[in-house]
Amino acid sequence: MKSAVETLNPTRVRLSIEVPFEELKDSLDAAYKKINQQVTVKGFRKGKIPNRVIDQRFGRGAVLEEAVNDALPKFYTEAVNEGELNVLGQPEVDITELKDGELLAFTAEVDVRPEIEIPDYSGIEVTVDALEVSDEDVEKAVEQLRERFASTNPVERAAADGDVVTIDLTAKVEGEVLEDGVAEGVSYTIGSGELLEGIDDAVTGLEAGGEATFTSELKGGSAEGKEAEVTVKVTAVAARELPELDDEFAQMASEFDTLDELKADSRKRLENSKQYDQATQAQERVLEELLKLAEVPIPEKLLADEVQTRKHNLEHHQLGQMGLDLEKYLEIQGKTLEEFEAETSEQAIKGIKTQFILDELVNKEKLNVNQEELTEHLMRRAQSSGMSPDQFAQAVVEGGQVPMLVGEVARGKALAVVVEAAKVVDTNGEIVELEDDEDVAEEATEVVEAAEGASDAPAEEKTEA
Repeated sequence: MKSAVETLNPTRVRLSIEVPFEELKDSLDAAYKKINQQVTVKGFRKGKIPNRVIDQRFGRGAVLEEAVNDALPKFYTEAVNEGELNVLGQPEVDITELKDGELLAFTAEVDVRPEIEIPDYSGIEVTVDALEVSDEDVEKAVEQLRERFASTNPVERAAADGDVVTIDLTAKVEGEVLEDGVAEGVSYTIGSGELLEGIDDAVTGLEAGGEATFTSELKGGSAEGKEAEVTVKVTAVAARELPELDDEFAQMASEFDTLDELKADSRKRLENSKQYDQATQAQERVLEELLKLAEVPIPEKLLADEVQTRKHNLEHHQLGQMGLDLEKYLEIQGKTLEEFEAETSEQAIKGIKTQFILDELVNKEKLNVNQEELTEHLMRRAQSSGMSPDQFAQAVVEGGQVPMLVGEVARGKALAVVVEAAKVVDTNGEIVELEDDEDVAEEATEVVEAAEGASDAPAEEKTEA
């Protein structure tokens, strides 16, 4: 076999391949055997039809077609390996010559990873939010905990903001009560915004037994999005009572003996959370600067496939779970289809650039992923997907996606290398020293996943660049 590579542009090549006919022997034998099992000829046992009879009865062309289809992937792969090409996606194959007994010639056009020069990233400098926890932040956190331990007591008065009311609802559209438009015994906290728009005004001021009617757009069900006339009846009113903020509350709501100890713990938790947010912000901004520094040609077909994959996953997975279609989603987002497609294309370009640059950095820095790192990453992805680690691992293995997970971890480690070399300052002008531990690389992996548009579900379709 002879092959030649022609570079069409930085991201696409054409392979020209010539195969001497004798190298098709194994594929021809397999073709005759396959046809033998599929056809019957009077006078011959199934599977025992001579090759010349198959040629006479079914045509030599059918045999050649079967043999060529069988042989092409093997010769294409050999040519790719010989040319040391890093191909992306499936090739477009064109058979240019087929001479029975002499020669098979074909071309294969395919996208390839562009050669990327890693820029000098040592001068990257980014600014992040300062790590500050105010007394107000602590008070808000304690107040939220206090809300969780609130009690309710029935009252004989009109409902007011913050009260918990028990209500019955009936929704009508065009004068007809909806089949799924009746609900009884619903518990609702006035002011929470958890039900229909307009319900707070309707129930405020009503005592038990009181009734009101209002108009609202339905958020779900068979008439989602339609205007409905909703009748609400209050059957009970209860006042929420918050516990006193004292040592007794601290003992009830936590493992601490005093309120001061509880507040100190709340401050520490907030500091840890903000430290995590600060590290993530640093990684995101360093990645943005890295992408600006590098020139990365984007393969057109890969981009088109990635855009289509993102749209498909949004429509058939994420929106489907929320009971929305693309049209309704765009309406909620206040975007036109053109704006959505432009945004999706921009996100896809960012994802491809991120993968290309960081993969190149993985090779340059000779970064490896050990079993412990892969296991930790798999467990986090399993938790995000709502699956058990065993279920997630099984789905990943069955889907042949282990290399994809390894790639995610490796790219996270590559980003961590760039972040370590960058200068990170906060809004107060103070140098931020990010902790150098295993968590940094895992946090960086999450940032990379977000940039690439990775999904938590292993079964999701995703273009592998």
